[in-house]
Amino acid sequence: MKFKINRDHFANGLAQVLNVVGSKATMPILSNVLIQAEKDHVSLTTTNLDLGIRVQIKAEIKEAGAVTLPVKRLATIVRELPNLDVAVDAAANHNVKISSGGSTFRIMGIGKEEFPPLPEFGDEKVFALAQADLITMLQSVSYAQSTDETRYILNGVYFNFKDDKLTLVATDGRRLALVSRELPVPAANAGSIILPAKTVAELLRMLGKGDKLKISFNERRASFQIATDKDTGGLVDSIYLYSKVVEGNYPNYQQVIPKETHQRIKLERELFKQCVHRAALVCSEKANSIKIKLSTNLLEITAQSPDFGEAHESLAVAYSGAEMQVAFNPAFMLDPLDALTKDEIFFEFKDEVSPGVFKTLENFVCVIMPVRLT
Repeated sequence: MKFKINRDHFANGLAQVLNVVGSKATMPILSNVLIQAEKDHVSLTTTNLDLGIRVQIKAEIKEAGAVTLPVKRLATIVRELPNLDVAVDAAANHNVKISSGGSTFRIMGIGKEEFPPLPEFGDEKVFALAQADLITMLQSVSYAQSTDETRYILNGVYFNFKDDKLTLVATDGRRLALVSRELPVPAANAGSIILPAKTVAELLRMLGKGDKLKISFNERRASFQIATDKDTGGLVDSIYLYSKVVEGNYPNYQQVIPKETHQRIKLERELFKQCVHRAALVCSEKANSIKIKLSTNLLEITAQSPDFGEAHESLAVAYSGAEMQVAFNPAFMLDPLDALTKDEIFFEFKDEVSPGVFKTLENFVCVIMPVRLT
């Protein structure tokens, strides 16, 4: 295998696939990147068996071939090379020579036959989406994923393709976020998956490099082909992301969404967010809640803790119902307010022991359990 490549393009490609490799790989080969030279590009692939990524980079191929090299060490070396022109030459014993300007490195690799291949699909359901739509949807719900490993079924985002729409849901048991978007779903293609949190994070990092993406999935795994039609530092065609899915049945999230709320107020998102943020500045670990009090045309936000003192914010709102007060964890309120982009949101509630609900006019719902007032 022999090729010439642009240093910055090579470094960019390695950066794209680096995150998958953990610090404690169970097998030496899982710390390596598979480098395959063919036609006019080089493919870089990494996997941890649960998640795999492949990118292609433009290169001048002199001799096709493949080898695997320690990805973290290689990425560090490539970044530090003195010249833009880099020559890579692999011998039959997997000894790889990398030269650039006056610098030469020799790195021992492992043969490609030991590298676990990314699975091929055959029985999958396939959908095409706009990357911008999926970014917005994932950002709208991903903060609500659970980090409790004992509730592994909640450690991800639920994708449901049904009734001519795609619905994304995430919950940790104390809050639930849901967003849906119209999408043609033929009856034969309907289905759902739970995408692990690590895959969600990688997707968010990689999306936005082009307009389209293709998602394919079956009961055990999913793949994302992310078009890279913008100037992405030498990347060619598309990034391929493969992931195992969380196996099991997602809980019935419809039961969590209140069927009736007695009050609904319209809020200016940024203004409300700033008030909640300021009030939360006096919260502490022991006193981690803010109170929202509603009276005629007035919303008041208060917080207090024995360590720091108290805060009071007030907002004029259109409200004519009974006076009431409810308390929430401020982080649970700020997460959806940060994730949303629309200026106009609605806050619905029933009483001080029922969940609060954020909504927008664009099929977004976030249900937040209250903190009991003592």
